[in-house]
Amino acid sequence: MSNEAATMTTAVDAPAPDPLPHGLGASLPSTDTRAKTEGTFPYAADLWAEGLLWAAVLRSPHPHARILSIDTGHALKMPGVRAVVTHEDVSDGALHGRGSVDRPVFASEVVRHHGEPIAAVAADHPDTARMAAAAVIVEYEVLDPVIDPEQAFEAEPLHPDGNLIRHIPLSHGDPAVIGEVVVEGQYRIGRQDPAPIGAEAGLAVPRPDGGVELYLASTDPHSDRDRAAAVYGLEPERVKVVVTGVPGATADREDQGFQLPLGLLALKTGCPVKLTATREESFLGHVHRHPTLLRYRHHADAEGKLVKVEAQILLDAGAYADTSSDALAAAVSFACGPYVVPNAFIEGWAVRTNNPPSGHVRGEGAMQVCAAYEAQMDKLAKKLGLDPAELRLRNAMATGDVLPTGQTVTCPAPVAELLEAVRDHPLPPLPKDTPEDDWLLPGGPEGAGDPGAVRRGVGYGVGMVHMLGAEGADEVSTATVKVQDGVATVLCAAVETGQGFTTLARQIVQETLGIDEVQVASVDTDQPSAGAGCRGRHTWVSGGAVERAAKMVRTQLLQPLAHKFGMSTELLQITDGKITSYDGVLSTTVTEELRGKELWATAQCRPHPTEPLNEAGQGDAFVGLAFCAIRAVVDVDVELGSVRVVELALAQDVGRVLNPAQLAARLEAGVTQGVGIALTENLRTARGLVRHPDLTGYALPTALDAPDIRIVKLIEERDVVAPFGAKSVSAVPVVTSPAAVASAVRAATGRTVNRLPIRPQAAVTAQ
Repeated sequence: MSNEAATMTTAVDAPAPDPLPHGLGASLPSTDTRAKTEGTFPYAADLWAEGLLWAAVLRSPHPHARILSIDTGHALKMPGVRAVVTHEDVSDGALHGRGSVDRPVFASEVVRHHGEPIAAVAADHPDTARMAAAAVIVEYEVLDPVIDPEQAFEAEPLHPDGNLIRHIPLSHGDPAVIGEVVVEGQYRIGRQDPAPIGAEAGLAVPRPDGGVELYLASTDPHSDRDRAAAVYGLEPERVKVVVTGVPGATADREDQGFQLPLGLLALKTGCPVKLTATREESFLGHVHRHPTLLRYRHHADAEGKLVKVEAQILLDAGAYADTSSDALAAAVSFACGPYVVPNAFIEGWAVRTNNPPSGHVRGEGAMQVCAAYEAQMDKLAKKLGLDPAELRLRNAMATGDVLPTGQTVTCPAPVAELLEAVRDHPLPPLPKDTPEDDWLLPGGPEGAGDPGAVRRGVGYGVGMVHMLGAEGADEVSTATVKVQDGVATVLCAAVETGQGFTTLARQIVQETLGIDEVQVASVDTDQPSAGAGCRGRHTWVSGGAVERAAKMVRTQLLQPLAHKFGMSTELLQITDGKITSYDGVLSTTVTEELRGKELWATAQCRPHPTEPLNEAGQGDAFVGLAFCAIRAVVDVDVELGSVRVVELALAQDVGRVLNPAQLAARLEAGVTQGVGIALTENLRTARGLVRHPDLTGYALPTALDAPDIRIVKLIEERDVVAPFGAKSVSAVPVVTSPAAVASAVRAATGRTVNRLPIRPQAAVTAQ
């Protein structure tokens, strides 16, 4: 009996299991975590269809050439080949492009970059398709490529629209002002590739009505559908894009040059057609970060206060415009950084060359100028004999200050507080000079020279980005929330690219309606558009649409109860699945009130409008801004030039933390991507030809390269114009960390680091 009693007592006293994460502010796990770990996540490369054909694309081996003839006869005669398509199969020569629509599906008269598509083949086996593509005979007249963006101004036009894509001459203040202290510098930023881990792939399936369905890892399905319809000569409603699992995206996940040939081949053969790009094709086809040349002159008074900044910024757009206009606007607007600059004169250009195409990559434009203006701040601090952090603090921007574009900063801008947080964080310990700690030295075990040649450096980076689109972009998203049998379903065409939207949507509905079980429907173009998945759009615009729809459903749920008890719905609240009134008279459960009911609502979210920059670079061009400060600690072998990033301490204004675990993961990923920009990532070219287009020649940072990342402070000062008050979080660490690493290398070596990624010779001190 005593044993039984003891057992019963143990059962009663056992602690209750922890409740599952719920609502905003909780670390709700991602819905696709299990599928990805078990290998059941539906990536585009895994798709299959009955009667499937395989596609391959013939690409130009030249960066610039005139096409004299294209002979597809030999390819068509090969056994197993079902179709070959070229520019002649494109409807009325329709073009494509993410921003500017200026890019042909297949080159017809001239090739403008290495790897530009010439033709595509469909065959019954992938090897047959590749051999048939190689059998298409193209006769070229090779032309001299324009590879230097500075030469593009005087070169013959490379495109019918000319070589100059955009010129922004920003003018703010008095040009005659001269500072007591002046520093100058010239800087170069390399070509970073987004390097998506998963293969870029897609499947096209013809429809009985003569249309086609495209199964793609698209980040902007409605734009992809509309562009595909134009290329195929079809009405948009006869083209459907179904979004498959996106294996993460730090840029436009799928270049349209991969997608569009699929539909052409499916329509021509009447069969499903699949294409899985090789890594080489990915490097040659999709867009990259803009290589940039920057020239700066900073003027300051004797106390270190900035009085004027002059800069010239030249973006290499490659062969086509894509989103270069947007990147240039960001670069020019943020050329002075998050500092108060009363007089600024910035000239920016984006030009076409015969280099690989450039476009949207996380933090485009802002990242390049951050590396330059922070280098200038280091130079200025050295010349004035000031601590680099102190100089930055003396010039830090705050809410109410004015950007060089003339726009007043109305959102929270706690730049000084962020910088003080990382400056005051304890420094990591120095590595011990013992054999067992060799891994702590640059280069790892046996990779470093004499430990006595290792120098430690501490540097700072302070960056800013804009959220959502800019210069009049109509940022709008639509969402529907349905509730039936106690289960809520969210329908929104916001693509989950790793930013956590599907998790956020579940949290919003849980918080608003008190419903535990929330499903997010898969995305296709039968739903209303939610726009592209970049610049924190879906957290703000799509999350805002979900919140509004959920609140409308909440009103539908509460109105009958409020009417019954003679009160307004505002006097009722939903907490932990219970509905209660302010006076305690009413108390029931959400489950009980939903029994037998089906409720739904559709809502839109559209932030306040912006305006294009005028001819002087002035205008309220941005909806909101986000800021970040990072302190980098590096160890440099000053004899070998090898660099190890020891620690990156980060402080950021996030508006509001919606999912702590997800937020930390986004910050750490952004910082690590920035380390790649700083030290290893550069897609090299030789006279326009991409060298080593693979993950052996292109050095991505690995887990061993990832530094110790310390999230020192997250400032939750809500942006009143943003839903939930939250800000975009992933882009600004990417923008800031390369500048911080470069600053630390300068501190360790005394060298002028004016190029990213940092070359070993730039980190070697003079003997």
